Amino acid sequence: MSSEIDSSTLLSRASQLIDLARKAGADAADAVVVRSRSQSVSVRLGKVEGTESSESDDFSLRVFIGKRVASVSANPGFDLQALAERAVAMAKVSPEDPFACLADEANLAKSYPDLQLFDATEVSSEMLREAALAAETAALAVKGVTNSSGAGASGGMGGLVLATSHGFAGSYMGSRFGHSVSVIAGEGTGMERDYDFDSRLYYAELDDPAEIGRRAGERVVKRINPRQVPTGKNVTVIFDPRVARGFVGHIAGAINGAAVARKTSFLRDRMGQQVLKSGLSITDDPLIVRGPASRPFDGEGVSGERLVMIEDGVLKHWFLSTSTGRELGLQTNGRGVRGGTAVSPSSTNLALEPGDISPEELIRSVGNGFYVTELIGHGVNMLTGEYSRGATGFWIENGELAFPVSEVTIASNLKDMFMRLTPANDIDRKFGVAAPTFAIEGMTLAGQ
Repeated sequence: MSSEIDSSTLLSRASQLIDLARKAGADAADAVVVRSRSQSVSVRLGKVEGTESSESDDFSLRVFIGKRVASVSANPGFDLQALAERAVAMAKVSPEDPFACLADEANLAKSYPDLQLFDATEVSSEMLREAALAAETAALAVKGVTNSSGAGASGGMGGLVLATSHGFAGSYMGSRFGHSVSVIAGEGTGMERDYDFDSRLYYAELDDPAEIGRRAGERVVKRINPRQVPTGKNVTVIFDPRVARGFVGHIAGAINGAAVARKTSFLRDRMGQQVLKSGLSITDDPLIVRGPASRPFDGEGVSGERLVMIEDGVLKHWFLSTSTGRELGLQTNGRGVRGGTAVSPSSTNLALEPGDISPEELIRSVGNGFYVTELIGHGVNMLTGEYSRGATGFWIENGELAFPVSEVTIASNLKDMFMRLTPANDIDRKFGVAAPTFAIEGMTLAGQ
């Protein structure tokens, strides 16, 4: 990956685009460039299977005429004037949107911190190949591993260039590096698959590829010869951090202002009420230095701040962009994200804050229960909170992981699950969604 690219040329083109849109009849406009550069190498059984390299600068122009809005996208090399005129012509015939607008000028970031999101380390395809091979070799060396699904290594960068007609102009870039491996244990119908990976902003902070491979091998071997367990109610289920992060993503979806405005969230009427067990908090912070999902400003030029979204179990905030906030009668909190030509709210560095006990103590406290390491399917209804998903993991017997389990389903309602959640203290904040191991009491398990 090359060193950080100067964004001044892109910012100049974005500003030009806005000027042309205003001249063509737009009342207001913003232009954004989403920049990405990446390269990756994949290997399987000691041989390179693929190498990829990509670069893109995707331009989007959004124009406003009264309460009408239109957006257009283009790749580099487009005719600026033609794009601006096309956007304005589209806006003139678009239906009115009472909530679409630029962020209020008072909310725009006047200055923003250096969050150290960019690592200029150059990784060659040879370095990526060696890392992928080292991960696979270490995984295959674990006794019981019988085959490889492949390993990969990647490096890249991405960022945002934003200019608006009411004075905002800014850009930032972030880097991302990763190693991963997936392997198989067992034979025939008894085969099991598992994986491990690491992803960081800074190359030097990545876990050693051989360590990633060893962990993947050890994980898959533990899954050999799984059993089924009897159906039961009031089962305590412990979520491994890997699946716990996905569960916290359900919480984020339920407190997203867009879902609330559409009335598709089961928490839409719960602002100011208790939605998690007392003592639990969910935080969101876009300004963590070297944070995996940090950003100095959002997709509308607004700086966010650390928010305790759920404090001591009580719901305090929605994730809001400008238009979503207006629809709900609220102000943006700097959570707007550009997705193609649209802006919608989303989380940044989201965390279910940890508890006080270790994962081992949590497992011992359960006695008998189910430790989930993988979830299957999409059986989550965000309108009602109904939750039902296939799961694999390990049965907990007398406070210890006893044997692997597969082909079971766990079910409950998210409203109840939130109120019965007990977190451990092992949070890992290197991911954009962070969560510790946690237990949820009173779930239904469908097995034999």
